[in-house]
Amino acid sequence: MMNCGLVTEKNDLVPLKSISVEVRVQDHVSTVSSTLLYVNEEERPLEALFVFPLPADAAVCHFSAKIGEQEIVAKVQERETARDRYDDALSSGQQAFLLEESAESPDVFRLSVGCLSPGQNAAVTIIYITELDVQADHSLRFCLPAVLNPRYTPAGAGIVSEISSVCGAAPYTLTLSVHVSSPKPISKLESNCTLDPLVFLRSDHTQATVNLSPGHMFDKDVELFLYYQDTHQPSAVVEAGVATAPSGSLMRDPVVMISLYPEFPEEVMSSLATQGEFIFVMDRSGSMGGMPIESAKDTLLLLLKSLPMGCYFNIYGFGSRFESFFPQSVEYSQDTMDQALKRVKEMKADLGGTEILQPLKHIYSQPCNPDHPRQLFIFTDGEVENTKEVLDLVKHHVHSHRCFSFGIGEGASSALITGMAREGSGHAQFITGTDRMQPKVMQSLRFALQPHVFNISVDWTLPDGVTVDTLSQPIKVLFQGQRALIYAQLKGESSGGFEGKVTVKYRLKDHPVTNQLHFCLKPAGETGLSVHRLAARTRIRSLEQEERSRGADVKGIRRKIVELSVQAGVSSVHTAFIAVNKDSRQTVKGPLLQRRVQTHSHGKQLARPKSKILRAPKDAFERNDSQPEILLKERLICSSLISTNIPQSFEKCSFLFDSLGKQSDPLLQLVSLQKASGCWDLDVTLADAFGKTEDELTNQKPAQVEGSVWATLLALIWLYGCKIDQRVEWQFVAMKAASWIGSQKVGDLSECVCVGNALLGCQVTKETLGI
Repeated sequence: MMNCGLVTEKNDLVPLKSISVEVRVQDHVSTVSSTLLYVNEEERPLEALFVFPLPADAAVCHFSAKIGEQEIVAKVQERETARDRYDDALSSGQQAFLLEESAESPDVFRLSVGCLSPGQNAAVTIIYITELDVQADHSLRFCLPAVLNPRYTPAGAGIVSEISSVCGAAPYTLTLSVHVSSPKPISKLESNCTLDPLVFLRSDHTQATVNLSPGHMFDKDVELFLYYQDTHQPSAVVEAGVATAPSGSLMRDPVVMISLYPEFPEEVMSSLATQGEFIFVMDRSGSMGGMPIESAKDTLLLLLKSLPMGCYFNIYGFGSRFESFFPQSVEYSQDTMDQALKRVKEMKADLGGTEILQPLKHIYSQPCNPDHPRQLFIFTDGEVENTKEVLDLVKHHVHSHRCFSFGIGEGASSALITGMAREGSGHAQFITGTDRMQPKVMQSLRFALQPHVFNISVDWTLPDGVTVDTLSQPIKVLFQGQRALIYAQLKGESSGGFEGKVTVKYRLKDHPVTNQLHFCLKPAGETGLSVHRLAARTRIRSLEQEERSRGADVKGIRRKIVELSVQAGVSSVHTAFIAVNKDSRQTVKGPLLQRRVQTHSHGKQLARPKSKILRAPKDAFERNDSQPEILLKERLICSSLISTNIPQSFEKCSFLFDSLGKQSDPLLQLVSLQKASGCWDLDVTLADAFGKTEDELTNQKPAQVEGSVWATLLALIWLYGCKIDQRVEWQFVAMKAASWIGSQKVGDLSECVCVGNALLGCQVTKETLGI
């Protein structure tokens, strides 16, 4: 079993004594300061590697370490320079700390701790800034994962055991304090843990503070849910810059953050599209074998049963080659649905590698039907070598389709998945950790059928002498429940007024919407630099994406990234935080230890948890190490793990996919029996799904309805009465069923609903069923 936290060479824990967390929320963003206190209880100095996940797109802006009574604060430097300083410090007996972003993923960080003396305390403080996720009930969610620390074993330990998702009782204490400020009044703050009473600091309820109650066992994530009044009204936060920063720089000028969270009226959202061409593109490469492909087949069953009558559809499988169920998209009917379901049942992960460009070219070569807008649903668990070419192709056809993408498991490329959705004006989902595929895919289907916000424009009205430089990428579409944050740099000096105005326009269905927002150019009081640093992170991520596209001036782009990262004090793929205690003179014993790292966190705030092998630094063989043969052995062991253990680790992570076999899951058993029109037949297979006999169903049938109506009514009652927690998965199945019943003109069904409730042990009303 892998341990949690800093470990010694023998996989013994470096004890974690306490965690202290301070959270400052400013409107839709939070600044999180975490201090972790460790003690070396070994009889010799330690050098440890600490790998941990942070929320997706978090901007790390401070790192410091306090050893005994001495505190050393890290500075951001170019990555290779920082690594050289770290190695030089260790070789000369100085204490050193190196914090760097993982080259594989921007949401994973590595902390190298060099020379922790016997009995010595190490208090490590990391401050990061992140945007808070919006929840379905319009709250903002902050999550402090129960597993703050990495899990790994030494490279020399051989094949690691099954990954554990819990670490036992926490032998350390946790304190958590939260301060909230916003232009909007705070309605309430809730948590899954016990909190002290919320204390409002202003009479208008725009500032408040709360603490986690003492005695928290840290046996679960700490989740906070923040509710604002007027949540759908756009808001603006203006933050002052740093007077000592270079003139004209991002950190010198004020920065404004606009939050856009459109409201979708119920009458608009109830009008689901009944037309469209739905093309499902499924990765069938070898790595999808086992549970992933089975989960994908269950998902395709739900999708096929949820499509509206009269639409068009097709299903593609791709790997090193591709194939489609039909030569071109066909009209959705009972016959074509049955043909597709038969093919889905026979589907295997047998098409080789992951090459998505050719099937996309084939799809785009097919003529579009103007009465049936094309919607692509793309599923893949890997990455491709020609990501830019794929994204360029999707972008080229953006006016003829929308693209919804799904990254399955830990190996899915975020650049590919998010890029296809962005360029295709769709929505991206990652299915990792304990996530199930079905609810996320059905949520995207709802996005595809519902109206969405489009034609979004942002116009600025500013005093003479002030100009604006928008740092965020243009927003193309927003779906229900999505929020966008827009960052902009305000340049110049006002010659007169101190008020600015931003006008946000968009269209929702056939309705134009205009929001105007006035804001003061001079921020009131000390606001910190959280907005500046998130704006810098936004710009850095954009530059990194530009660099990956391998444009003409790669060196120039990298120079801009390093310059902005150092200036703003936020991390990037080309920089690192380095801290050296020049007063320490400890002898370094042994080489850097290699670790296998499981960077899992319980918190849903992490978009893509990953399992990775950490390799030795690129320049490891060039070091003046006193034991080069040991380092070489460590490197070879690490290479062996890389070459032999990835397939095994993939199989061990197959629990990520909850494949709901039709024989074991009553919901899929019931859904599989529905006709394309939305009805069910009254027969023994339906009775089996309910756990009843066919006689029990037929004997209770009211005389005024025929068999199919009674069967369909029972299916609806069972869904609402027994599977309401999975409603997102069967919502379209139920809508089709209710619509079909309505088309049968059977009159009042109140008595039938009562009889059905009694038969199935449910308590639902006719109104709930939508009939």
